[in-house]
Amino acid sequence: MLLALILGIVGVIIGATGGLFYQQRIRQSRIGKADRTAARILSDADGRQKEILLEAKEEAIKVRQQAEAELRQRRNELQRSERRLSQKEETLDRKLDSVEQRQNNVQNKEQALEKKRSEIAELEEERKGELERISSLTAGEAKEMLLAQVEREIRDEVNRRFREIEQEVKEEAEERARKIIAMTMQRLTSDVVSENTVSIVPIPSEDMKGRIIGREGRNIRSLEHATGVDVIIDDTPDAVTLSTFDPVRREIARIALTKLLTDGRIHPARIEEMTAKARKEVEGSIREAGEEAIIEARTPGLHPEIIRTLGRLKFRYSYGQNQLKHAIETANLAAMISHELGADVDVARRGGLLHDLGKAIDHDSEGTHAVLGAELARRHNVQPAVVHCIEAHHEEVEPTSAEAMIVIVADAISGSRPGARRESLELYLKRLEALEEVANALPGVEKSYAIQAGREIRIIVKPEEVDDLGAQRMAKEISKRIQENLDYPGQVKVTVIRERRSIEYAK
Repeated sequence: MLLALILGIVGVIIGATGGLFYQQRIRQSRIGKADRTAARILSDADGRQKEILLEAKEEAIKVRQQAEAELRQRRNELQRSERRLSQKEETLDRKLDSVEQRQNNVQNKEQALEKKRSEIAELEEERKGELERISSLTAGEAKEMLLAQVEREIRDEVNRRFREIEQEVKEEAEERARKIIAMTMQRLTSDVVSENTVSIVPIPSEDMKGRIIGREGRNIRSLEHATGVDVIIDDTPDAVTLSTFDPVRREIARIALTKLLTDGRIHPARIEEMTAKARKEVEGSIREAGEEAIIEARTPGLHPEIIRTLGRLKFRYSYGQNQLKHAIETANLAAMISHELGADVDVARRGGLLHDLGKAIDHDSEGTHAVLGAELARRHNVQPAVVHCIEAHHEEVEPTSAEAMIVIVADAISGSRPGARRESLELYLKRLEALEEVANALPGVEKSYAIQAGREIRIIVKPEEVDDLGAQRMAKEISKRIQENLDYPGQVKVTVIRERRSIEYAK
């Protein structure tokens, strides 16, 4: 048992010793392996370090070479800069020497010039003294005479050149104006409408005249009272004549009477009813005519009251020319001329359309149609440039804009072009003769001329018999006599001219 225990212990010891020996062998093996790995790593590290050192040396060599190259380049640039600076210094030195030499030359020349000036001044004084002695005039007097002579010569030359230029410009302007007016007249044509101062209403039979008159004339009085026209029933067969100076009222009466004849019931109440309907119908026609005129003349944005007043011109005529058509035609003419001349086309177009606006209300208000139309346009916020065209189109107000002058020209073209207005030659000549007779009847009148188709009369007076104040009084007197004694459309401008001319002939 003991032996077995001892053997067991010995076995354990031997096993433990063997295990210890085995573990030691394993540890030594690992240590040897680690030593070899460390040696290999150290060997690799030494090789890598050598490579790094070699690369660092090569990089250092490259950097050094680049630095040396840059240093050489900068040294060369510095040398070139030094050479250029040296050249500039040499050039500057030469220039300074040249400037100093020129300054010396200038000083010498100035001294010589000053010496010459002194000599010239002495000679001038001697010459002046000699001239004063010979001519018995002082230097100031001689200078004034010379300047006066030169001034006269220059003034004569300037006046001559001015007249030549003015004549050239006038001829060129007239030629261009003729071309523009001819072109615009060729581009625009319109129909001629015959003037009517009365309206003829046909009736179905002569018996109807009695019904129109009514018992004791009550129907005809009611019709005249409701419409404001004169109803003329004469021997004209199958017709009744309506007469009034207001074309709108005449149209209302014509429509009302036509409706009464169609209805057959004619009595005061029916007359008032039909007149009211006719008035509404005419107002609608007026509004439509105004709107159509605005569209045709291409002038949108006008106040409704302006449009309505413009539409009333549909029933207004002047020597056979319908005034609404005339207004549209004037607007188109003014637009064409403005376009050619470079003026404001919109202002000229609106001024041309509205220039006779006052003719629609001149029966109800005092004043010329130009002034009335301008006031109406101004009240309804029409732009001032257009208002000026309206009030200046008969030159009652001095035209101050190109557009105003264009409207005057367009108005004259529309009214005076061939076929625009109808008036017998005999009546036309009588009216012109009557104007001249009124002027020639006054003492001191030398000549008188009716111009612009009777719209203006110019009177030339004898200056030794009529002074300036007398000329003004004569203009007022003639205008008063024309108003009292003559019938004429629109207005007549009276111009009295007083001048004195001195004429001599160079032989």
